[in-house]
Amino acid sequence: MSRPPQFPVEDKLRIVLSVLAGEMTIAEAARRNKTSETSIGKWKAQFLEAGKQGLAAGGSSRPSGREEQLEAEIAELHAALGEAHVQLRVWKKSAEGRLAPSRTSR
Repeated sequence: MSRPPQFPVEDKLRIVLSVLAGEMTIAEAARRNKTSETSIGKWKAQFLEAGKQGLAAGGSSRPSGREEQLEAEIAELHAALGEAHVQLRVWKKSAEGRLAPSRTSR
């Protein structure tokens, strides 16, 4: 059994928008574009759920493993940056105390 042809996102978008606008039914769109009604129905649902990105992602609303890994790395770096900021403020306060003129030196 052969795999159905892959449609570019722009073609999917054009097809879905014409169905949503009432210019043609899902059956007509499937016939004209030589694809299944099921595919167009899925594209329509993906578009309604996530817009154009939903069509590009193939309908996966869950982030990929790589995206999850990058999100975790961003969170880790954000926390490290916050800690570094706090340490820098402590060091600056500490340096101000050491660099201020001494009151006993007069």
